[in-house]
Amino acid sequence: MRINIFTIPEEGIEIDFPFTEDTVHSLLPDSSLIDFSFHGAYVHGHMRKVGSNLFFKGRLEAVLDTLCSRCLEDVHLPISTDFSYTLLPEMRIIQEELELQAEDLEVSYYSGDVIDLDPMIMEQLLLQIPMKVLCREDCRGLCPHCGINLNTGSCHCHHDHIDERLLILKKIKDL
Repeated sequence: MRINIFTIPEEGIEIDFPFTEDTVHSLLPDSSLIDFSFHGAYVHGHMRKVGSNLFFKGRLEAVLDTLCSRCLEDVHLPISTDFSYTLLPEMRIIQEELELQAEDLEVSYYSGDVIDLDPMIMEQLLLQIPMKVLCREDCRGLCPHCGINLNTGSCHCHHDHIDERLLILKKIKDL
């Protein structure tokens, strides 16, 4: 979604737009590495302008389709997050050794007359994805020997199996 800063009135503008998978693929250099898909991603927000500074408050809602990290079953993960950005004109002077503060995480810079909101929305989407997606908190995962989903059945594998490469460590422990 691109917005011309000169079209923003003093009272601000309401922004509503869908965020599509095509947009995600266009923003990432190698979209084959994405291990999720989503549907129903939608952004609602308000942007106002004070001088040359822009303030954008928004809400992202989406449903991600991915796999459970333990049992590899399909997971539908609802995402709902509020975010805000302060957009400042691009600084011409680059400062050396600038220490980043907590409030700097919500600041972005723009140049020109048109602002592209898609990279900011993509950032918010990626920040909401957990490192390990689980189908449920008590997911038991897959049996490491036979591969059966332990949430739906049980197996008769011996779980006291010791990797032959580690037997030397067991001998050291027994000394």
